[in-house]
Amino acid sequence: MNSTVSPAISDFASDLRSIRPSVDAALRRPSLGKRAARSLARFIILFGLGVAATLGWQSYGDVLRELIASSSPQLGWLASQAAPLAQSPSDTDARTPPAIVPSPELTQLKEMTFVFAMVRQKVDQLAAAQQQMAGDIGRLVADQQELLHKISAPAPRPAPPPARKPVPLSSPEAR
Repeated sequence: MNSTVSPAISDFASDLRSIRPSVDAALRRPSLGKRAARSLARFIILFGLGVAATLGWQSYGDVLRELIASSSPQLGWLASQAAPLAQSPSDTDARTPPAIVPSPELTQLKEMTFVFAMVRQKVDQLAAAQQQMAGDIGRLVADQQELLHKISAPAPRPAPPPARKPVPLSSPEAR
C-alpha cells in the first residue's frame, strides 16, 4: 500500500513545480519603469484628446449649437445662442432682409466689453468691502482705546471714614 501512495504524491509534486512558474508570472506586477511609462502614455493620450476636443469646440461650436437647436426642440435650451439662427425659411417673413452677420472683431469687442464690465463690477464690490472693513477696523481701534482708557484710569478712592472723637477720660477729680 505504501508503494502505491508514494508515486502518486511524487507525480503531484512534480505537477505543482511545473505549474508554479506560470502562477508566479501571472501574479507578478510589472516593474516600476513599465508602470510609469504606461501612466505617462495614458496621460499624453488624454491630454491630446482634451486639446483636440477644445480645438474642435472652438472651431465647430456654433455649428453644433445650430445643429442641436434645429434637430430637437427639447434640446433647444442647450443651444440658446443658436436658437434664433435655426429658423426655417417658412417661419421668416419674405419682406425681412437677411440677418447681418457681425464680424469676428465686433463679436470679440462685445465679449471684451462684457468681460470688462464684469471686472469693473467685481472691483467695485471689492472696494465697497474694503471700505466696510476699514470702518470696522476703525470702530475696533476706538473700542480698544476706550477699554484701555477705562482700565488705566485709577479707580475712585472710597471716602475716608469719619474721624472719631476721642472720648474724654473721666478723671478722679471730676467726680
